[in-house]
Amino acid sequence: MGGFRKAAIGRPRGFDIDEALERAMQVFWARGYEGASLTDLTAAMGITKTSMYAAFGNKEQLFRKALQRYGQGPASYATHALTEPTARAVAEAFLRGSVQTTTRPDAPSGCLTVQGALASGDDGRPAREVLVDWRNDAGVRLEERFQRAVDEGDLPRDAKPARLARYIMTVGFGIAVQAASGLGPDELQEIADTAMLSWPR
Repeated sequence: MGGFRKAAIGRPRGFDIDEALERAMQVFWARGYEGASLTDLTAAMGITKTSMYAAFGNKEQLFRKALQRYGQGPASYATHALTEPTARAVAEAFLRGSVQTTTRPDAPSGCLTVQGALASGDDGRPAREVLVDWRNDAGVRLEERFQRAVDEGDLPRDAKPARLARYIMTVGFGIAVQAASGLGPDELQEIADTAMLSWPR
């Protein structure tokens, strides 16, 4: 009897954690936090609600894990852009990444960090708060990179790093909204290219 209990406790999960989280991310990406019901999530993940709670916690905790996966995967362009050698190249890479990520043929149109909390009910407050933090952090990292460019002489001394970061973030999120509305990559890249016409020289 004791041997049976030990085997039951030690039995591995009957599903792939990474695959289930990937599917949950896709549901949140397509439907937003409030629009993604537990039934939608567990059906896509191929698991029961009990298994979901045991592996990921509640819906909010699952969303946080899905957002982390999104940041390390589809939205990793935002981090990679910061390694570009010039501030202009950083901005171009950020906007190009936004275009490519929001128009992927194998994923929902738009951006998880924009669509994730579009609804305004109380149920969506946890998602709104975590996404505000996520976007603010991305903006701070861009600002710091542009400040470094000013310090190194890559940007003019009178350039405003905070203003430039807000500008690029706003254009990037605008691209995401337009992608969700049906604009294609070529049209969106034109928007990105037009935005760069005002970049400090």
